[in-house]
Amino acid sequence: MKTPTRPETVPFITAWSGEQPQQRSVVYAGRGGIAFADERPEDRDQYGVLWNGRAMAPGTGHPLYGDVHPLRQRHAMQHLLCQVCGGPADRDDRGVLWLLEDNRGDWAGWPNDLLTTHPPLCLPCAGTAVTQCPHLTGNAVAVRVRDSDVCAAYGRIWSTSAFGRPVRTAIKDVVPYGTMATRWVLAGQLVRALNHCTILDLQHELKRSS
Repeated sequence: MKTPTRPETVPFITAWSGEQPQQRSVVYAGRGGIAFADERPEDRDQYGVLWNGRAMAPGTGHPLYGDVHPLRQRHAMQHLLCQVCGGPADRDDRGVLWLLEDNRGDWAGWPNDLLTTHPPLCLPCAGTAVTQCPHLTGNAVAVRVRDSDVCAAYGRIWSTSAFGRPVRTAIKDVVPYGTMATRWVLAGQLVRALNHCTILDLQHELKRSS
């Protein structure tokens, strides 16, 4: 099997080695669930979910391909920014541009109702991503998404303990907003649900824009 070449472009959402994860003490929250012992208001999102912290120093050290920076991923998903350059994602009357792994055999009407942690892209960066991103090379499909909703967080699940402290489990999962389970997740990525999707030919889109 041919090994994918190392990407030449470092995506906006990629974490760098100089951006070390914050080591915070996790305790029980007064209302149930988890909290940081030294919690600050900015540690939670607008839905009250606790987020994993990481230093913000893009360009420091070397890129950790495959590791996502929680704050930049969340910012890109909230504001529909390109995951590669951090600028506005491409949009036309058919919707916002996404690149997805081609799983059209999963269900009829795919990718409608798909949950994704991958932010959208601008058109030039989409052309770059299909040649440099290992999980998209040879298996990518371009999609216009007219309707996408922030619906969940993805992160580490914690549980209760008989010893009076929360326990970090080995489980990472998608936890829908508005559920009790959000009290027990330490989030690392924001999730959107994709709907009213149109599959398109990316090369045709690129030629049309040139």
